[in-house]
Amino acid sequence: MIKDEKFWDELEVFHMPDDYTNNTITFSMEEVREADMKRILLTVYDALKEKGYNPISQIVGYILSEDPTYITTHNNARSLIRRIDRDELLKAMVRSYLGE
Repeated sequence: MIKDEKFWDELEVFHMPDDYTNNTITFSMEEVREADMKRILLTVYDALKEKGYNPISQIVGYILSEDPTYITTHNNARSLIRRIDRDELLKAMVRSYLGE
């Protein structure tokens, strides 16, 4: 069991509302997947930028071709981006662009 108070304060969790007996809590795997995709993309973006690449161009090249060599291996970025399903990423991007 983790007893470090700081760990528990920084841990992101779903919090129960105060009146949990009368409310139904909904859980969306789609929201979790999109948050994970965003975290991965930001990590990949930062790694590309650190290596001196144009991150947007490199990520677009990867999305269009699915060729992992568009992504640097720096900070494990290439391995991370391959965890993202391209179709799911494109759907999330279109939803975000259209404000859904």
